[in-house]
Amino acid sequence: MHGGGLELALVFLLAAVIAVPVFRRFGLGAVLGYLAAGVTLGPYGLRFVANAEPVLTAAEIGVVMLLFVIGLELSPARLRVMRKPIFGAGGAQVALSALAIGAAAMIAGASWQAALVIGMGLAFSSTAIGLQLLSERKAMTTDHGRLGFAILLFQDLAAIPLLAAIPLLGRAGAADNLGWDEVAKALGAIAVVVIGGRFALRQVFRVIARVQMPEVFTGAALLVVLGTAWIMQGAGLSAGLGAFLAGVLLADSEFRHELEAQIDPFKGLLLGLFFMAVGMSIDLDRVLSEPVLITGLAIALLMVKFSILYFVGRIPGGLDTRESLRLGAVLALGGEFAFVIFNEAVKSGLIDDPTRDRLVAAVGISMALTPLLVIAIARLLSATPRKQERAFDTIPNDQPEVLIAGFGRFGQIVARLLLAQHTRFIAIEHSADQVDFVRRFGNPVYYGDPAKPELLRSCGADQVKVFVVAIDGVEESLRTVETMRRMYPDATIFARARDRRHAWELMDLGARAIRETFYSSLKMGEKVLVELGIAEDVARSHAEQFRDHDLRLLHAQSLIRDDEDALLQSTQDARRELEELFNADSGTGVLNEIADATRKDMASVDEEE
Repeated sequence: MHGGGLELALVFLLAAVIAVPVFRRFGLGAVLGYLAAGVTLGPYGLRFVANAEPVLTAAEIGVVMLLFVIGLELSPARLRVMRKPIFGAGGAQVALSALAIGAAAMIAGASWQAALVIGMGLAFSSTAIGLQLLSERKAMTTDHGRLGFAILLFQDLAAIPLLAAIPLLGRAGAADNLGWDEVAKALGAIAVVVIGGRFALRQVFRVIARVQMPEVFTGAALLVVLGTAWIMQGAGLSAGLGAFLAGVLLADSEFRHELEAQIDPFKGLLLGLFFMAVGMSIDLDRVLSEPVLITGLAIALLMVKFSILYFVGRIPGGLDTRESLRLGAVLALGGEFAFVIFNEAVKSGLIDDPTRDRLVAAVGISMALTPLLVIAIARLLSATPRKQERAFDTIPNDQPEVLIAGFGRFGQIVARLLLAQHTRFIAIEHSADQVDFVRRFGNPVYYGDPAKPELLRSCGADQVKVFVVAIDGVEESLRTVETMRRMYPDATIFARARDRRHAWELMDLGARAIRETFYSSLKMGEKVLVELGIAEDVARSHAEQFRDHDLRLLHAQSLIRDDEDALLQSTQDARRELEELFNADSGTGVLNEIADATRKDMASVDEEE
């Protein structure tokens, strides 16, 4: 491109704004969008950028800022709490994956230094895509979700020493082997950052915070990040190591969240530019000339990591077969750190440009295939009935008045109210671990699937006055209500609803839907009004009016929920109606004018009589 820097910046931003939403829309992630935009703009694409090297050098600041933010999030307290899954399962996954992939690289002719870097680089998984997949499927709190998060956290930790070691490995593999003076220089730089940062950083930020000028605080944060990176780079280490150490030193400080908020916008933009620059540096012709090789590398990567993750999930992680398969599907892909690591490896002379291009392309393909792998595993598991690890309990028919399906936090609160009133109830929970836990407190809870007709019959459900469905999962909740309604068509069923749509589906089945956050949010809103100076009785009245109004709206919208335009119009009308309702209370608004006019008409009629 022959224009100036302004035109170049506009092209970068336009490409990011177009490519990233499109790729995320199809579940492929923002990283692939940036890479695709870079390939398109680069010297091997449309040639908007003739030389990607200067862009790549400038954009590496984004990686430095990413490592600083990772350091901020790794407080010692957090690591202590999660030390077993992080260092046990996470360490096993990285070590086994690096060993297997590194051995394959050595067999293919790579040096031990290059094989180590390749094995470690491909052992990492994409944090952004992995967490996005878990979040989309509401799996962050599941067993495989928690273990997956711990593994990703260890990978973030393991990437730091690897990035620091790559320049040293490059010199160790070169003709001029690494000398003791260079090792001493590197250790001295680390000591300066750690010791100096420990005693100086917090004091500096305390002084700056007293100035109460946000732009000065932002400047100081950027100075710390770039300054520590410069010190490490001068010592022959990775620039990101200094920023990471600075982040760790500030992780337990009172400035942690403010620093993260100040750095995050710069990090996001510059990291996106870095991935675009990596895409620009990929020789597209070479990649397209070797489609079989690169696709084979991507599939082999997925198979090796999937197998290792399954093993790690089963043995160190303690997951069952189904959860281990889900863990493998989510984390079998390559990660963003691979692009950073392979780029550093090229600069250090450990691998050449063609090898970097093939590896980057394979990681990109693995990222694109992972959403499909997750869907395939989910369908396989849904088509395969879950094997009962233990038989469902034999539930005695003690003539309960209430049956509670699901005994998590929601169901336990209902149960405690019933216990206080000496009301007989029985609870059925599908998680064996949860049953074993709550039984220790003397609760009449039994292991089983409340959607099984034979289980309901065995516990005397035909004599139950009220059914309470407190199950967290939407599909499981609907399935249970359907079974209860089919077997006991006249039963009273109260069901926990996650949101309005879930509530509408439950209402269609004749259940009384209780939205899980509605009443607690309503109570908090009432407390906020009181804190703002509104009288308690007025705040309580407003909360009650809002409750009645929203319940009417919930029932009215259930009839038009498939008509998006009508649903939007009803929401707008309801908002205006609610405003008028509150305005009438305060003596203003259209509803109050109507009420005044009605009172005047009635008064005039009385006078005439």
